[in-house]
Amino acid sequence: MVQNPGGFVISLDFELHWGVRDHRTIAQYRRNLLGARQAVPAILELFERYGIHATWATVGFLFFENLDDLKAALPDELPQYRETRLDPYPTLDEVGKNEDEDPFHFAPSLIRNILAHEGQEIGSHTLSHFYALAPGPTLESFRADLKSAKSAAAQYDIALKSIVFPRNQISRQHLSICAEEGFTAYRSTEADPLIETGNGIISRAMRLADSYLELNGDGCETPCLDEKYPIVRVSGSRFLRPWSTALRALEDMRLRRICASMDAAAKSNRTFHLWWHPHNFGIHLEENIAFLTRIAEHYANINRKMGWPSLTMAEVAENVLRAEKPHCVA
Repeated sequence: MVQNPGGFVISLDFELHWGVRDHRTIAQYRRNLLGARQAVPAILELFERYGIHATWATVGFLFFENLDDLKAALPDELPQYRETRLDPYPTLDEVGKNEDEDPFHFAPSLIRNILAHEGQEIGSHTLSHFYALAPGPTLESFRADLKSAKSAAAQYDIALKSIVFPRNQISRQHLSICAEEGFTAYRSTEADPLIETGNGIISRAMRLADSYLELNGDGCETPCLDEKYPIVRVSGSRFLRPWSTALRALEDMRLRRICASMDAAAKSNRTFHLWWHPHNFGIHLEENIAFLTRIAEHYANINRKMGWPSLTMAEVAENVLRAEKPHCVA
């Protein structure tokens, strides 16, 4: 039987403006958002070259060809956020008609490009970039959101199996609904506890420093089946920070930090899970792709020597579900 095999996991939160609309306008983030449309094919080409599998956790609104189709497919129950800035539904009339007119809110061409590349999984980032822990929305509105996300993906013959919760807002009740709706994997935060330390200056500084120095361990973990629900925990190990002009002198340190964790995961047959957003590569695309290439080359070297595989989140879940003792340890 398979014994929870480890591997190199990558997940990308593919959201365009839907993921930042509560705190950034299109005008403020235009370069990153348009640049994301160049980043997606560049990342796919790199993944293809190095045989890297990845999960693209996609906001469901991006699947639609046009605004009319999107509005016709809205959930039966909408979330009622107490903070109105979190609610995307009142702003739908401000969205353009289709991808040609509005490349910030539609992405069917990019989704088809992802599907055309071997080893790439389309997962869910919910339909509407749903904030599970925000005050207001009910559990049933979350279920309705997932059902509509599944229907949107089904237009592309996609059966959604993996979910990444927006802003990593996760609860036991929401996991139960995910399992009931057929999801088999979710990205958790256990391997990277600094992600939950808040957004204060000290917390942000610690997360930044941990990208270069080992403040928080290697981030490796053995994926496991949730104790109560038939859904596999695939913990995120580290956010892949985008290239920065201010920190370019430290890039070798950042690379060594990631590669050391990959080595540790391969030697112990655990998982190392990198994640980021395509729009993080929206500016300085050349530098970001060059850095990702160095990571991919390191992975290819480990794979040749040790057979450590590259896996999507759904593939990890399949392996765990076949294992003899797959349950998480409390």
